[in-house]
Amino acid sequence: MKAVVASDYGPPESFTFADVETPIPGPGQIQVKVRAAALNPVDLKIAAGGIAELTFPHVLGNDFAGTVTAIAPGVTAFKNGDEVFGHAVPRALRAITGRGKPSLGTGTLAEFVVVEADTPFISHRPPSLPAVEAAALGTAGLTARALAITAAVTPGERVLVIGATGGVGTALLPLLSHAHVIATGHPADETLLRKLGATETMGYAEYPPNVDVALNLALPSDQLADVARVIRPGGRLFTITFPFPRQEWIGRDDVEFRLVLDSEGALGGAAELTGLRATIARTYALDEGPQAYRDLAHRHTVGKLVIEMG
Repeated sequence: MKAVVASDYGPPESFTFADVETPIPGPGQIQVKVRAAALNPVDLKIAAGGIAELTFPHVLGNDFAGTVTAIAPGVTAFKNGDEVFGHAVPRALRAITGRGKPSLGTGTLAEFVVVEADTPFISHRPPSLPAVEAAALGTAGLTARALAITAAVTPGERVLVIGATGGVGTALLPLLSHAHVIATGHPADETLLRKLGATETMGYAEYPPNVDVALNLALPSDQLADVARVIRPGGRLFTITFPFPRQEWIGRDDVEFRLVLDSEGALGGAAELTGLRATIARTYALDEGPQAYRDLAHRHTVGKLVIEMG
């Protein structure tokens, strides 16, 4: 089958479009013919090295939507022909996934992917949710929803969203429409950010005073001291980035500082994403996958970059 692969650790300039073996499902797994797959910044970090020991060629991609084409023994939730979507991280990351039912896969930027069937992160795709949007909601939608639940923003609170133009941010803003949201982004992004639910927009590193909650979607967690300074006493600071937060990094004992990472699906899985909508910046053909990753790495985009199969 055709796939977008990394042949060794390195930057997106080294990714290629290549022939690889079609994955075959083992016990408890399903094979899916991919209809759409979304790109994530974490794909670049994994391929760069230092996170997990990969086997090459490494097929890129975590998020997908497609049609079940084969089921292995032990699978009861799906049948051939089912339309499914979700999120499946590379099997090389098994050691850092949840202890329960991790969602592992063979790489989604490919004609076929094999994923675990018994996980909350894979679900049936309703006809009302287009495949391209479903693929874009995998990682971004799950993260946005977990953030909204964990932050528990109340009506009228002032919420600073740092990095609001990415896939997570554009999925998150509509979930905060009951609050006063200040979103960071480029000036050219203001119209879209306001349409998605932002009350105000500001440039990057421009933080207004007296916010109740700050949601960091972009900066490393050890670089949030300036953000913490604008949070009211007793406020909250949530991040989705690593390294794992340490209270001394922000110099505030009165501010709750937490990483939001729902690796077990305790806050919901793919089935709960069907009410969300994704912002699609651009779609590419599968053979344009290497260029799509270069665009992800080097160009400013609002929303998700998605591979749409022909």
